Amino acid sequence: MTRTIQSQSLRRLGLLGAIAAAYFAAGRLGLWFAVVNPHATAVWPPAGIALAALLLAGYDVWPAIMVGAFLVHLTTTGSVPSAVAIAAGNTLGGLLGAYLVTRFARGRRVLERARDIFTFAVLAGIVSTAVSATAGVLAIALDGLARWSDFGSIWLTWWLGDAVGNLVVAPAVLLWAQRPRVHWTRRQALEGAGLLLSLVVVGIAVFDGLFPWRGDHYPLEFLSVPLLLWAAFRFEPRDAATAALVLSGVAIAGTLAGFGPFARPTYDESLLLLQAFMGVTAVMTLVLAAAVAERREAEERLRRLAVSDPLTGLSNYRQLVHALEAEIKRSSRTDREFAVVLMDLDGLKTINDRFGHLVGSLALRRVAETLLGSCRGIDTAARFGGDEFALVLPETGDAAAWHVARRIAERVARDGEQPVISVSVGVAVHPRDGASLEGLLNAADRSLYDTKSRQRHRAQAS
Repeated sequence: MTRTIQSQSLRRLGLLGAIAAAYFAAGRLGLWFAVVNPHATAVWPPAGIALAALLLAGYDVWPAIMVGAFLVHLTTTGSVPSAVAIAAGNTLGGLLGAYLVTRFARGRRVLERARDIFTFAVLAGIVSTAVSATAGVLAIALDGLARWSDFGSIWLTWWLGDAVGNLVVAPAVLLWAQRPRVHWTRRQALEGAGLLLSLVVVGIAVFDGLFPWRGDHYPLEFLSVPLLLWAAFRFEPRDAATAALVLSGVAIAGTLAGFGPFARPTYDESLLLLQAFMGVTAVMTLVLAAAVAERREAEERLRRLAVSDPLTGLSNYRQLVHALEAEIKRSSRTDREFAVVLMDLDGLKTINDRFGHLVGSLALRRVAETLLGSCRGIDTAARFGGDEFALVLPETGDAAAWHVARRIAERVARDGEQPVISVSVGVAVHPRDGASLEGLLNAADRSLYDTKSRQRHRAQAS
């Protein structure tokens, strides 16, 4: 027990250290883009990291955020009081954002539904970031690190920088942390590489001024929209959020270098336009990606409902017929037999009358669970109708099919639950017992009837 507690404590300390280190590294990177004031930057990635960490790991990781923020600003300002005040504001802003998102937008699952993303944009992108911006600008103004006359412009840059961090960085961190593994086919990998290359090329063309129109500041930002739509419609929300993050990075670098459609004579104007573009495109991409994912899930649910029995989760009659037709064609082509096992839950009406229909439904599910636990990956278990079940066993002969049927019957009888239930079984083999679907099912049904007759005779004899 002591070792377990120590191990958990060490893992927790490691997590806190990793969050603090990530916050510090992201903060130093973000301050490279601080042009209006050394402490106010066009994008503040640590805000997104803090929000994601609080949503994923809980509110009690706030000390790591506090330490990371303190170190970032201490190494920038050299003033302990202002660094403490800024760190406190950043931590409070992150905590408020995490609380509001958890309270009103499903917490860490906020990016799963399109309507929650709009709530997320308002709460995490507008409301909570005002806390850190206000605390930060007050701290540097009181410490003499900024002029009071610049309070408004610095506050706006700080607030928008935190907002962009929450809207661009936090979604990517959240989605990758929850689904870190990539399961792409070769075709999907090639398409993903094509999307990434296109984002970089178009981003450089539009924002970084490396093409012939570098000094003309043409309003070509719309060229990036089809690529974000590509990411939203063809990939998962995680990948779409990453695409928005990559494009934002290219746009920031180009705009602050004086190129692209958002480059203006003053940095304030350039940053305002850039931050608005990044925020709007990020929210648009996330909403579309979530809407597409919701539709895919709905289509998958409908597909499952069309082929599965809602009570037991087994294949329904339609899927059973499909599996049987496929096996008949395969067997006719390869000359290899297959078997069909029919099962009947004995005395379902008695169970319903004595214990109620809920217990009867649970009895059907008990049989279904035993069926699923006894199947191979190539087998098809289905609810044939009412209290009857079917099992299609490819490349299985008569003896093996009877062995499987009896094993399932024994497991049902010994499942340890009440009331005790039993099943009767029947077996038919293609093509011996029937060459067509109807003939095969009729043969299995006759075999099931014979089994039940023998069981009644044995019960009467005893």
